Order: sequence, then C-alpha cells, then structure tokens
Amino acid sequence: MLRAALLRLTRGSRHTSERRVQLPLPPTLPAALGCDAVGVPAEHGFRLMARLPRTGCVFADTDWWWWIVPAGSDLDLAWPSPARYVTGTAVPAREPRLIHWPEAQTPYTPPIPFYLMVCQLTGASPAWAPDGAPEALTPAGE
Repeated sequence: MLRAALLRLTRGSRHTSERRVQLPLPPTLPAALGCDAVGVPAEHGFRLMARLPRTGCVFADTDWWWWIVPAGSDLDLAWPSPARYVTGTAVPAREPRLIHWPEAQTPYTPPIPFYLMVCQLTGASPAWAPDGAPEALTPAGE
C-alpha cells in the first residue's frame, strides 16, 4: 500500500512543465469521490466511448480525450501507454470541451471497465500492481 501511495505521488509530479488546463466539471454532478482524469489520443476516443457500457464526463481537444474517473483509480493499476493518468483534473491540453454528458447523476466513467478497454485497445495485458508484477498472496493467519 505504501508503495502504491509513493508511486501516486511521483506520478503527480510528472510533466510539470506542460501547460495544464482545469477540466470544468458540471456543478450539477456531485463528485464526492474526488476526480482524476485519464487521457487517450483523440484517434481512439470514439472507439472507446462506443464500447464502454457507461461513460461519465468526457472532455476533448484536437489531440486528446479525457475521461473523468474517481480519485485513486490508478492505485495498483498500471495504465498502458499511450494512455495518461492525471491526478486531479488539471490536464495537459489546449482547449478541452465537454463532449459527453453522462446519463447517470455522476461525472465518473467506471475505471475498471475503462482500464480493460484501454488495455485491449493498446494490446497490453492488464497489470494489477503498480510495477506490473502480480501481487504475492500470503495465507491467512501469517
């Protein structure tokens, strides 16, 4: 758990020299779980949106599409390249605009189905630990 928290902190400090834009979440959608964003190149946006069973707020500019996920959706997950996980909603983008308003009363795209779709799209195998290695299980009582 500590390793995941440290990884999360270092991920948040990457790409600090890039210009960041705050994604304006609709005030009518409660975001009680906090918000992070996952970006994919625009060329994959429509394909991902069409295949997801449920989609939250999606923002797009000419280069990237950004999905809103609950905060901490990167813990114990290794999001495959070219996807970019951003802690919070300040993303490296030019002029993102809201292109999808969710049907549900929440801004979130469910992160696990989204993660699996991104893995399928990129040809990556899902990795459930930050370093991509399977977690060792210990028998109960040890």
